[in-house]
Order: sequence, then C-alpha cells, then structure tokens
Amino acid sequence: MSTANILSTFTKQVKDSQVIWALQDQASEDWVVLDSVNFENTEVMPLWSTDVLAKKHCVEEWANYVPAAISVADWMEFWVEDLLADGIIIGLDWQESDDCAEVELAEFTQALAEVESL
Repeated sequence: MSTANILSTFTKQVKDSQVIWALQDQASEDWVVLDSVNFENTEVMPLWSTDVLAKKHCVEEWANYVPAAISVADWMEFWVEDLLADGIIIGLDWQESDDCAEVELAEFTQALAEVESL
C-alpha cells in the first residue's frame, strides 16, 4: 500500500473519533520518538489511528509506555509548531516488522485538517 493510501486510511479512521494515539512513558511523560527507518538523520514520532494498534507496541523497550490520546484539535493547537521546530516526521500506524509509512509533518497535518470537526 502506498504512503498516500495509508495516510488516507489513517485519516478516515480518525475522522469519527477526532483522536490520534501516541505512546507516552508513565513516569516521565516523555513521548516515543525514534530514528526514522526511511530517512537518515531524521526522527519520527509514531502515531496510531486507534488505541488498540498503539497498545500492541507497549512491550519490551516500550513496556513502560501507555497509549495516550491526542485530540486532533490539540494536535493542531499545541503539537505542530514544536514538532516542526524539531524536524520530526510522522510514522503512520507504526508496524515494527513491516515497512513503515513515514510522512512529512506538513502533509500529515494537512490531511488531519481536512477531517477535523469544528
């Protein structure tokens, strides 16, 4: 499946809930950000369209992390500027064993804006 198709599927799943999911450390409240598998010298923040998909990754090195909901509205208001300043890209419905779809922050945010409920 192409990255564009994965992004489209992701946003369709997010449209009704208006929530995206990331992994957050229970103690430090840090978020999972890791090296990109596709781009050198780039960090990626994996995000999931459902808590069930995110929860599958709370094992091994991420055992102390829990799925944390981020509303689309909060994403737009609080997250984009900081992630942009840090040069972070987005991993869509991250799958450790498969090729990971990674998109630029601007492309991801534009797709979210198109499904955001006002």
